[in-house]
Amino acid sequence: MFAGNIMEDQQLFKGVFSAHKRLFTSHLILLYCRLFYSLVKINCKNDIYIFILWRNKPSAVLNAGNINTLFYISGIKFLQSMTRYSRQTRMLVAVDCIIFGFDGQDLKLLLIKRGFEPEKGKWSLMGGFVQPDEDLEQAAARTLTKLTGLDGVYMEQLGSFGHPGRDPMERTLSVAYFALIDINQYKQQITDEYKAEWFPLKDAPKLIFDHADMVEEAQARLRYKAAIHPLLFELLPTRFTIPQLQILFEAVYDAGFDKRNFSRKVLSTGLLVKQKEKERATSKRGAFYYKLDKRKYSAKFHAFLNFVSDPGNLK
Repeated sequence: MFAGNIMEDQQLFKGVFSAHKRLFTSHLILLYCRLFYSLVKINCKNDIYIFILWRNKPSAVLNAGNINTLFYISGIKFLQSMTRYSRQTRMLVAVDCIIFGFDGQDLKLLLIKRGFEPEKGKWSLMGGFVQPDEDLEQAAARTLTKLTGLDGVYMEQLGSFGHPGRDPMERTLSVAYFALIDINQYKQQITDEYKAEWFPLKDAPKLIFDHADMVEEAQARLRYKAAIHPLLFELLPTRFTIPQLQILFEAVYDAGFDKRNFSRKVLSTGLLVKQKEKERATSKRGAFYYKLDKRKYSAKFHAFLNFVSDPGNLK
């Protein structure tokens, strides 16, 4: 059926497709040719068909999208492919990172000054657009590292935010992540390029777009998970005291805890290793330092430990 040279094969393809005018509405375009391979592209309304020729013989059809149907031309079977979904609106996908930190007294939120329009110069969460070659988690990790210098910190997907008018510039779907870090450990790594600054969560400034909603949901998720899982230890230094841990829980829940009951519950988890040294800066008697048992921490991270009972009704 096919001739012995590329030019004749092109003419034959043209003849085949011109004979099927009900299926094809535009002419055959040659994109690339060389001695042994040639690539032929046919535009047909919203469909694009890519034919690979081997030594001038048709050997395969490149599937550039989702396969819809099979069709036959002169007894040869081809795959009909779509390069894009037709008549669908495109939108951008972004990631935004809610970064919580603890300085020993307050639960804080890391914010940046937005460097471009819209809302240039206003306070914003860390964010960025998802690139074609990365998944959501990779995009969030890249954004976190690029904007803050932070790497290898605890990070968890919070949810998606997709109100049509959330970004006045262009339709953008955002997937939010929250991260937990020890402020003192990473203080030197926060980059100055984006004017990043820590704010006590209860005194955070007004944020752009729907970022305040993201922070509110992240705080609710943090409270829920901290009640039953030991993730708040991610906010602490390597050595800490029980009173310091209690201050952290009280900052997260904005509520007070009974010292004796709190200490008993925490120690009953078996996660802490008592140290010989004491912290004496806050009292003459001092409080013993503890370290986290990393092995038990990893094993029990998703266990139900019941740190806080009924966290939604604390006062």
